[in-house]
Amino acid sequence: MLKLYLRRIHLALALASGLFLILLSLSGAVLIYAIDIQHFIQADKWLVTPDSQPLDYAELITKLEQQSGKKVRILIPEQDPKLAWQSQLANERYVSVNPYTGKILHQYDYYRTLYGFTMALHRWLLWQNDSGDKPLKNVLSTASLLLMFNLLIGVCLWLKPKNRLKRLVIKPKAKLSVLLYQLHSVLGVFIFMPLLLIAFSGVAFNWQSPTQAVVELFTANKVTASPKAPTVMAKCSAQLNYSLAIHNSLQQFPHGELYRIYLPKQADAALALRIKNPGEQHAFSWVWSNPYTGEVLLKYDASQANVSTQVWNFRFNFHIGNFAGPIVQLLWLLLSISISFFVCSGLYFWLRRHKRK
Repeated sequence: MLKLYLRRIHLALALASGLFLILLSLSGAVLIYAIDIQHFIQADKWLVTPDSQPLDYAELITKLEQQSGKKVRILIPEQDPKLAWQSQLANERYVSVNPYTGKILHQYDYYRTLYGFTMALHRWLLWQNDSGDKPLKNVLSTASLLLMFNLLIGVCLWLKPKNRLKRLVIKPKAKLSVLLYQLHSVLGVFIFMPLLLIAFSGVAFNWQSPTQAVVELFTANKVTASPKAPTVMAKCSAQLNYSLAIHNSLQQFPHGELYRIYLPKQADAALALRIKNPGEQHAFSWVWSNPYTGEVLLKYDASQANVSTQVWNFRFNFHIGNFAGPIVQLLWLLLSISISFFVCSGLYFWLRRHKRK
């Protein structure tokens, strides 16, 4: 009787979330390689010919502002010398720039690129209301949560009967319906844990407080947040000195990789550098400096954070499979596509049984 109820719940959850899960599955698969696809089909906008050294950061910022007529808000350097750098302007548009010459290659709306469009589809179904809220992201998070429950129910269904290990067999010569059932069951058992964690890490982007509490429960410690950005005392006659401020900030973590430069939006705002230090999977270290005097005001080394914080910070790279090279990315692609397979094969079994009845 319990098995029958579990099967019905398994089916009901799949029917309730299936369409959204297929959307998440396919858009997630595209996202893994979306940037690479962009570079391939529009090389003139995203790729450059490497030269000796990129321009000084301050000089590059000046050239960008002269060409665009807008203030630069964010500068995004690249570690690969063949890639153009990106920058966000004060009007929230982005530009792709040759870091060796300072020439703007492409001006664009972030969400009209392949990656930006797919990401918006994947996270909030492209819909944003007039106040900037994205209410449909809760729908997708709910679908991911239902996927997690369904994965647990699927494992329970496998554990319930006897000879569970003997049933972990796929017979390629079996008829289609039997083969699909074996694939559905066996693959579900083997990839249950990575799919569960991928779904959880996706939910964590939207519902941060409850998922952070789960991480803290399992790691037996508190997640610590990075400190708040300091402010500066700026005189009306003070001149901005980005070159000195960036130089002094980079000296704080000489072995780190510069991820982004955030330029001050207000007169009393600090210049901020986001840096990936050795031992970090993603850039969560920060340095704040006075953009007028170059004085370093505060720094935060996320590589020294406790285990709970490290696990929490790892969620982004884990979710997209960007932590152990191309083999893991390919595996994550297959895992993402597998969600569509489970939904479609489960629907096939239900329709087949319904037709017989």
